[in-house]
Amino acid sequence: MEENLRDKLLEKNDFGWKNVNEDEKTKILDFAEGYLEFLNKAKIEREFVREARRVAENNGFKDINNFGKLKAGDKVYFVNRDKSMYLAVIGSKSIEEGLNIIGSHIDSPRLDLKPNPLYEDTGMAYFKTHYYGGIKKYQWTTIPLSIHGVFVKANGDRITVNIGEDENDPIFTITDLLPHLAQEQMDKKLKNGVEGEDLNLLIGSIQYDVQDNESVKLNIMNILNEKYGITERDFVSSELELVPAFKARSLGFDKGMCAAYGQDDKVCAYTSLMAMMELENPLKTAVCILSDKEEIGSMGNTGMESHMFDYFISEILNKLEVNRPNLLDKVFCYSKMLSSDVDAGFDPIYSSVSDKKNAGFLGKGITLNKYTGSRGKSGASDANAEYVAWIRNLLESNNIKYQVSELGKVDIGGGGTIAYILANKGVDVIDCGVPVLSMHAPYEVTSKYDVYSAYRTYKVFWNMA
Repeated sequence: MEENLRDKLLEKNDFGWKNVNEDEKTKILDFAEGYLEFLNKAKIEREFVREARRVAENNGFKDINNFGKLKAGDKVYFVNRDKSMYLAVIGSKSIEEGLNIIGSHIDSPRLDLKPNPLYEDTGMAYFKTHYYGGIKKYQWTTIPLSIHGVFVKANGDRITVNIGEDENDPIFTITDLLPHLAQEQMDKKLKNGVEGEDLNLLIGSIQYDVQDNESVKLNIMNILNEKYGITERDFVSSELELVPAFKARSLGFDKGMCAAYGQDDKVCAYTSLMAMMELENPLKTAVCILSDKEEIGSMGNTGMESHMFDYFISEILNKLEVNRPNLLDKVFCYSKMLSSDVDAGFDPIYSSVSDKKNAGFLGKGITLNKYTGSRGKSGASDANAEYVAWIRNLLESNNIKYQVSELGKVDIGGGGTIAYILANKGVDVIDCGVPVLSMHAPYEVTSKYDVYSAYRTYKVFWNMA
């Protein structure tokens, strides 16, 4: 009797692998292989958009600008400056009944080159950098780094750069002080052990065959000019990002985890993209957001704070021939959203920063965050109980394992996502993503079980009325 009462009243939150059969395990592992392969092709936002566009077109999606009119079942996308992307499948219900939106971001913490990056010092050439997003600066020293991005010349020619990923490419690194001479450095607070201005990328050491005070710098520019046709001035109109040259790999003897750079938040972006590729004839119009700039506040015309997403939805209303004043506001007010962003996974080595009863664990499925923010929920979008109940019913009725958490103990810190931006438009929204270990580090860890749970969650969300 007591055991029956316990089963009836108390929550059981077992690890997901415990009840996975061999067929389902094969599906999970196969899906993860595709995810790892995608990550190795798409380390920065421009590459993610390029790959997402290729996948979308292979699955019947077309640029919304190619449509004069839209109808139920049409699959459309819009690319915003090659750095963010929106996709939609038009539903059979009136769009006035709202949208089902899943939104993630495809930018990740990294190092950007400064506008005038190249210099030489005592026979070595360097690039100056400016870090992007929240990083622990010391983690970015003494690891192999690659250079990704574009030069855009004054005449508009664009040159794509990807150096350090191919096995035949050189890699680059940021040096650190040897422990024998680092007593003063190690006496500093951890956050000050490496200064931002010291994150300079070592890129060369061979002099050009002339007598010149900057002969190594000249040699580097000669190499770049021969390969890309650029001069030093072209750096001012470039976007060059430094990311780890590590490959995305399976982690652990059992291969149950993924280790990769940029899983915050490409793990949610990939799973939502793949879920949308399998969507046919939804009742409500389904929308997938792949946004930029989340790691620095979602500002700018490729971030969620811009009006570009509103423009995309307005274009759908125009091409459905239903648009009228204030309809966009009405559509948002009747919409539902999963803000598909990652959560901090519970790490037993650093358990003191987490409330174990309210933490997300690797291998226990998708994680819901009712609110994010910091300390007194500052900056949070706090989902209402009615919407949380709706999401619960969705997951439980589809036998999808989930957990509910918050980001660390109350006064430890906190974080945010794009949830509040859509909530400000009137959308019901809750954060719903994959727990991650070593978040914002050059190499992050996820569970393949949770990755597949995210994919399943996003599929059933879009198929709901």
